Amino acid sequence: MEHARSELEARTIRKVAWRLLPLIVVIYLVAYIDRTNVSFAATGGMSQALGLTAKDFGFGAGIFFLGYFLFEVPSNLFLEKTGARRWIARIMISWGLVAGAMAFVGGPTSFVVMRFLLGVAEAGFFPGVILYFTYWFPKSYRSRVLASLYVAVPVANAVTAALSGLLLGLDGWLGLAGWQWLFLIEAAPAVLLAFVVLRYLTDTPAAADWLAPDEKAWLCAAIERERQDLLRREQGHMTLRRAFTDLRVLSLALMYFTIVTATYGITFFLPQIVKGIGGSNLQVGLISAAPYIVGTVGLLAWSWSSDRMRERKWHYIVACLLGAGGLAAAGLYGSTLMAVVAIAVATIGLYGCKPAFWTMPSEFLTGTAAAGGIAMINSVGNLGGFVGPFAVGWIKDATGGFGAALGFLTACAVLSALLAFVTAPSRRASPQPAAALPTT
Repeated sequence: MEHARSELEARTIRKVAWRLLPLIVVIYLVAYIDRTNVSFAATGGMSQALGLTAKDFGFGAGIFFLGYFLFEVPSNLFLEKTGARRWIARIMISWGLVAGAMAFVGGPTSFVVMRFLLGVAEAGFFPGVILYFTYWFPKSYRSRVLASLYVAVPVANAVTAALSGLLLGLDGWLGLAGWQWLFLIEAAPAVLLAFVVLRYLTDTPAAADWLAPDEKAWLCAAIERERQDLLRREQGHMTLRRAFTDLRVLSLALMYFTIVTATYGITFFLPQIVKGIGGSNLQVGLISAAPYIVGTVGLLAWSWSSDRMRERKWHYIVACLLGAGGLAAAGLYGSTLMAVVAIAVATIGLYGCKPAFWTMPSEFLTGTAAAGGIAMINSVGNLGGFVGPFAVGWIKDATGGFGAALGFLTACAVLSALLAFVTAPSRRASPQPAAALPTT
């Protein structure tokens, strides 16, 4: 009987993973391209055309996250009420249209306004996906599921680097600059994939006609059993108001804020660091892609280890410290190939820590509290996406180089590790058997 249950579980999880993960990973890849491709537009003539200083660029790149912060919680609550399929499609169409309109900004003010609106348009997508996964995957699978999602981040950076170098070569075609073509072409997939989401995603397991009856029954029972266990452990249903004031939620938000500051601080300025070495736009793109390829391998290995050991806290701490070490070394090497190697080491930690982190909120949040709590953690944390680029741009303008700025990002990664050491729970995930997930 136990063997039959194990086979049923493995078959169900495998079917759910193949149905949902490839599409969602591709969508997140597109989202990440559209929020970060501005870093390559800056090296391809946009900054000169718009009259942007490094500080101006950092402010505009980062203000995306302020728009994201302001509208993320209400967006995630709407998703929980209206269903993931329709709301995610709405988000995708909105951000695709704004991302394409970035091609027509005319100066520093319109650049900042459009970046803010892009954040407003995309608000709720990532925490909505995190919440959506809690409907479909028992918690013993979530680190690997989130790793599959997070693979899109370094892969998107690598794809953006290589593709943007090619698109910048369209400079002058039909009277548009290469950086304008970059925004127009890279925005199109978001709008097109929105209609695939409407057709293909299913809101809950109960509505999944593509699962066999026994598979659907097992999955619904497993998710409900975990929900009831959580309610008993938390001594009742955690309300949305309690979630917003819970010390564990607040500490997770601070942990995420500091590591996101470090991550986006390097993401938006890596092409400019590489540009200092010399070379064409295509060469800059290809060299910039290399650290993210290394980061992808590290992310997968880190999440596999976290699930295998059923441990989250120390996987997060060690990853943050690895990221800090790589950033510190990059600051010492300056604009050299050795700095790129150091940043590649940093990406292993900066991306490897994220799957372990995002298993922590579901240890004590469920229902509407999960929708609001996860969104709040992500929105507060993503303010680091504003602070990181702005601080790096400001420090670079003030000092004339990236060394001190990378020192600041190093301190942020160390602080995140310290916060985790002091506040993160040490509880291990439940020792449940785990079926293999597809590689996406």
